[in-house]
Order: sequence, then C-alpha cells, then structure tokens
Amino acid sequence: MNAHPMHPFLARAASAAAGVAAAVPAGQRLDAPTPCGEFDTRALINHWVLYTSHGLEHRARRAELSEELTARDFTVDADWRSAYAAQLERAVAAWGEPAAWAGDVDLGGSPVPAVGIARMLILELVLHGWDIARAVGGEITVDEELALLTLEIVEENAELYRQYAGFAGVVSVPDDASAWDRALAASGRDPHWKG
Repeated sequence: MNAHPMHPFLARAASAAAGVAAAVPAGQRLDAPTPCGEFDTRALINHWVLYTSHGLEHRARRAELSEELTARDFTVDADWRSAYAAQLERAVAAWGEPAAWAGDVDLGGSPVPAVGIARMLILELVLHGWDIARAVGGEITVDEELALLTLEIVEENAELYRQYAGFAGVVSVPDDASAWDRALAASGRDPHWKG
C-alpha cells in the first residue's frame, strides 16, 4: 500500500528521470548549453542529481544535505547514471513511508507541507529531466497522467517561481498542444528548443 496517492507519481517521475540519465551518451560533451540558460549541461546534471535524488531522500527523512554532497561533481564518476538511478530508488522508498508525507519540511526556516515538497520535486525530476534530455539531443518519456499532473503543479506555482527567477515567461503554444507541451510552455520552456 502506498504512503500517499502522490507516491506513484513520484515513482513514475523518478523512473522517467533515470531513463534520461541512462541515455546521456558516455562521450557526451557536458559544456553544451541547456534550456536553463544559467546552467551548462554539467552544472544542470549536478543540480538535478543533487536535489532530485539525494535531496529527495533527505527531504523525506527531514535531514540536511552534507557539504560533501552539495560540492560534489557527480559527472566525474563514470557510473554516475547508474548511481543516480540507485539513489532515486532509495529516495522513492523513503517517500514510501507514511511519515514522510506527514507535517512540514523545513526549507531554510520556512515550513512547507511535505505534500507540497513532493509535488515540487516531481517538477524538478521531469522538467530538468526534459532540459537535460534536450541538451544531449534526447527525449524524456512522460505519460499523459503525469503530464497533466505536471501541468497542474506548474500552474499552481508559476507565479511564485517567476518571482524567484525559477521560471521564465510563458511560451506561446497552439491551443491543441499536448498537456506536456503546455506544462513546458507554462514553465517558460520552449517545447521545440534545440541547443
């Protein structure tokens, strides 16, 4: 039995992210640009691995990330892709405990409901997963139900994220665009971005 109705979505987002990491070619240049203008590929992979796998588990357990983790360049390890997948499994398992979903998570002195944190981390997993996939010429596989949830979470948080430069301005897409493309566009991403 799942700890919370959101848990299966977290697991599916983690699986999609692991798939993106696995598809990053071994000889890939990591200084290439990404849809996140302030990050090159290496910096974005490090941000993504840190917060969506280690950070994901630490949030569930209400623990601080160590300085060693926050300073680490994960990409220097040849097996970073499989290590990321394994850490994602640990993180998803940690959120499988009902206690992970109870109460608040402290974000630098600001308590945020645990469910809200999990929803934000779903965004980090799939949106940055898309960013990285695009940066290396790949794709991310997001099913329709997860795409609709992503769109919902983006729309709920877009104004706040834009205040802190987390999202760029809305990108225009056709009225018949998919839920996934609308989620990308609402988060300030051009669904047709090519480096």
